[in-house]
Amino acid sequence: MTAAFQSYSPEKSPRGWKRNATRWLHDSAGSTAVEFSLVAVPFFFFVFAILGTSLYFFTNNALDRGVQSAARKIRTGEAKQAGATVGDFRQSVCDEAGTGINCNKLRVLIQSDASWANITPQGCLDSKSEMVNSTGSIEELVSDYSGDASFVALITVCYEWDLAKTFSFLQLGKGSNGSGPAVMQASAAFRIEPHPYE
Repeated sequence: MTAAFQSYSPEKSPRGWKRNATRWLHDSAGSTAVEFSLVAVPFFFFVFAILGTSLYFFTNNALDRGVQSAARKIRTGEAKQAGATVGDFRQSVCDEAGTGINCNKLRVLIQSDASWANITPQGCLDSKSEMVNSTGSIEELVSDYSGDASFVALITVCYEWDLAKTFSFLQLGKGSNGSGPAVMQASAAFRIEPHPYE
């Protein structure tokens, strides 16, 4: 009788299993951890997307600021007076843009003419979706390409943003093999002011 009494357990009876299942369904311990695990991945992806997009726009804004400031030296004739080269102009863009810009990743495209009708905006990627080459060599004078006073000029600077290689959702411009950095572009269009440095 005692042995039979000790072997009986309410948990093992059909009614005990039902009671345990009901208790388990109503138990809220650990529900926060489960809920967090369900939303953690999308949440962190969303946070990184916000940070990455913010960095993209910050870098793009810095690049645009650098191009506008450096292009002013061409517009006022300061670059011609100083005998600035294409390499000097590229370095000026980097200096004005700040430390977030890698100078080795910049391509400088310079077009000039007496009339806007003969200026055709040029993209940063060629027909193979690769970065185009800069205008001229870094030793050539920038004034050889920017034209004389009263000429119109279009300066386009292309930048390979390597952070996009780390975060694939930032690859807004891709290479022909489906990978590569985001490609940023900043431009300045102006008429060169009359100056005495002819």
